[in-house]
Order: sequence, then structure tokens, then C-alpha cells
Amino acid sequence: MANIKSSKKAIKQIATRTENNHELKARVKNAIRLCDKAIESGDKDSATKLLLDVQKYMDKAFSKGLVKRNTVDRQKSRLSKKVKEMA
Repeated sequence: MANIKSSKKAIKQIATRTENNHELKARVKNAIRLCDKAIESGDKDSATKLLLDVQKYMDKAFSKGLVKRNTVDRQKSRLSKKVKEMA
């Protein structure tokens, strides 16, 4: 454990940031999973709405530096392609 006051504060800040990062990553993964389920079930309306959520969360994750730009673009592209190909 740290003895210096600034180090103790830094440890708290790191823990908070780590928790927030994990939460955002989980939101992205859950949104992708929900969108895939909607695509498989054939529900185009909910799939379109969920796609917007996925895009929002992924852009936020990129802006925070949690994922790279190419990863975000690739995943958004694949999902939007799946939604567009629905009947």
C-alpha cells in the first residue's frame, strides 16, 4: 500500500477509471449481442434501433481510447451490413 497521499489518490482514481472502462466495454459487448439476437430473430425494427445504440457505445469507447478506430469501424460495418441484408 502506498504511503504518499498523492499515490493513495492515484490508486483510487485508477480503480474508478478501470471500473468505468469495464462497464463501457460490457455495454458494447451486450449491445452487439442484443443486436445479433434481433437480427437472428428477424426483427428489423429493433435491430435498427439496437444498431444505433451499438454505434453510440462503440464511438464512446473509441473516444475514451478503449478500442482502436479500425476495430470500431470493422464491427460497425459488419453489423450494419447484417441489418441491411435483412428481409
